[in-house]
Amino acid sequence: MTSQQKHERDIERDVPPRQFAEKLRRLADCIENGKPFRIQVAGERVSVPLSATISIEHERLGDEEELEFQLRWPRGR
Repeated sequence: MTSQQKHERDIERDVPPRQFAEKLRRLADCIENGKPFRIQVAGERVSVPLSATISIEHERLGDEEELEFQLRWPRGR
């Protein structure tokens, strides 16, 4: 399956704090060292290119707040 054929998906999964911290450390190391980041999410391997846009998002709605560390890139890169 090529990147153009990949289906849309929206996966969110809870992870233990230690596992989350390990993934953040690995991501930070890749960003600092100018290397692409690779991760497996719900059985699919994802490669984040160096050209990805990095942003931090904060949402407040009703009695909940949300903080997202987001990496975004066009498909096929």
